[in-house]
Amino acid sequence: MRKLLICLFLPALLCSCNAISSLVHDDQVVAKVGKNVLYKSELERFIPDLIPAEDSLRLAGQYINTWAMDLLFLDVAEKELSKGELDVSADLEDFRRSLLKYRYEQRYINDRLDTLVTEGQIREYYEAHVADFELKRPVLKVRFVDVMNDSPNKDAILKMMTSLEYDDLQRADSLAKSTALRYFDSSDTWMDAGDLAKYFGLDHNQMLSYLKGDMIKYDPEDRADVMVAFVLDIVRKGPAPIEYCAGRIRDILISARKHDLMNSLERDLLENALESKQFVIYENEE
Repeated sequence: MRKLLICLFLPALLCSCNAISSLVHDDQVVAKVGKNVLYKSELERFIPDLIPAEDSLRLAGQYINTWAMDLLFLDVAEKELSKGELDVSADLEDFRRSLLKYRYEQRYINDRLDTLVTEGQIREYYEAHVADFELKRPVLKVRFVDVMNDSPNKDAILKMMTSLEYDDLQRADSLAKSTALRYFDSSDTWMDAGDLAKYFGLDHNQMLSYLKGDMIKYDPEDRADVMVAFVLDIVRKGPAPIEYCAGRIRDILISARKHDLMNSLERDLLENALESKQFVIYENEE
């Protein structure tokens, strides 16, 4: 009777188990390493929506290979490493301490850091460290345009972009943005000559060789466009203008404040722990 009942209920039990398994993993398997299975749903979470099919396939292949490689390395490591080498508890504890220390440091700094840097503080630092701001390349203030030679608006743009009148500059800006290949106005901001030269497809020395008066004009023979930069100001050597250095100086001052805060935190922690006897240093007696 017992055997009969088992025979009757076993198929139903197996079907039930299969149904439960189906509910848990009703998903297409895309890869398998040993007992580890990668499901299509996991893969899809990695691939961004609305990307071309070929990019989707490439990313899927990269993810599958990385997933498999991690598991294969883990498998061979667990087989080949000694018992002592497999014990990572000390490393995990070190990582935990470092992570918690880092998180607290970030909170401490974020709660106390003064990020306001005044123009006076920037100037004071600049004047005290002016030798640190020697130019490696010239810096310029320019208006740049890249326009087709046969454009009906070329001459008008080139003429108006050199004007000092606000209306002319607005008109040049509007025309250039609608008809030129490239255009930008850096007349209020210093620009590294190396960065400007990239727009010409030249190095900065080649570019500056085309500077005539207040205009850099480069008209390549093998192209149908002309590139022009109207130079409002240029500093070729010596200390960089303070405006050009302001961002760098601001970062330096804020970094110094962070460093001071960390030193203060470490000092206070030690002093408080020593005072409260939480931290005790024992002297060896000989």
